[in-house]
Amino acid sequence: MTHIKSLFVTRLYHAPLDGVDAAELEASCYSIAEDDEAGQAWCEENGYPGYTCYASLTDLGWRFPIFADVIKAIDAHVQTFAADLEFNLDGRTLKLEDIWINILPEGGTHSGHIHPHSVISGTTYVAMPDGASALKFEDPRLPMMMAAPGRMKDAREELRTFHYVAPAVGDVLLWESFIRHEVPMNMSEDDRISVSFNYSWS
Repeated sequence: MTHIKSLFVTRLYHAPLDGVDAAELEASCYSIAEDDEAGQAWCEENGYPGYTCYASLTDLGWRFPIFADVIKAIDAHVQTFAADLEFNLDGRTLKLEDIWINILPEGGTHSGHIHPHSVISGTTYVAMPDGASALKFEDPRLPMMMAAPGRMKDAREELRTFHYVAPAVGDVLLWESFIRHEVPMNMSEDDRISVSFNYSWS
């Protein structure tokens, strides 16, 4: 009898971020971006297209109450995802370590990367105009596939080398932080706005 099964599954969590006013969150993102001179300077110095407060602000939940609401909602989603992943936390917790705003204008991209030293990473979506790019995930085994042929275009979802997820405003995506991901070019004339975050084990 022949048996074929899947091993080493990569999980992706996708759910609505309930209890957060999307319009207020968008207005707050723009307000913070306008006032954050250190973040603007970092983006210019590092060639970041658009705006991020990744290197400049660490206290979004204190600055605007809407971000405290976002953090509360994300905390619950991360607990659910951690249970699905069957983590043995050994009496410790997964704790928010970073949260930041991303505003990508037309033509903006964010190249492939991972989030080292974190356990779970994710993003919630504030503005996704028509033409805004999906999030692209890469099979973490890709560097080891040195002599493997490519997959067929209609390969089963779990066998694809790359996976694209097109979230809607108000969605939250969570994944394990070692998963390489990127934001392809924003083809919309309007800004693509998201709020990203990392959770560590402490």
